[in-house]
Amino acid sequence: MLTEAMQKTLDAKALLESGKETKVGDAVTRVDLSRSAFYKYRDAIFPFHTMIKEKIITLSIHLEDRSGSLSELLGVVAQANSNVLTINQTIPLQGRANVTLTIDTAAISMELRQLVSKIKEIEAVVSVEIIGSGS
Repeated sequence: MLTEAMQKTLDAKALLESGKETKVGDAVTRVDLSRSAFYKYRDAIFPFHTMIKEKIITLSIHLEDRSGSLSELLGVVAQANSNVLTINQTIPLQGRANVTLTIDTAAISMELRQLVSKIKEIEAVVSVEIIGSGS
């Protein structure tokens, strides 16, 4: 589900964390990734298994360009007792925007899959994907 650059970012991070590479430049060269792509994704992309341990989740949401749709999305997140840490939204193209939402789920009042289901129920939401977690 991840783009090639995102997957290579995970690979480069694994090289750095394991000590097989000590410099970002060497790690990105080894996985054939640009430094700019690495820095773009490094703080938002994490291996799926870390989601069990972590409380910070990043969601990628395709949202139709409608008045109030982002507000409705944020309302659902707030109702689940999740705290929004970052929001990044692309300029809508062809009536849709990509919203990357990083949330703190430490105090969440439901299971993560239930939150994702509630987000999918929003009429303006086209798709939702969990793309990573971090601390």
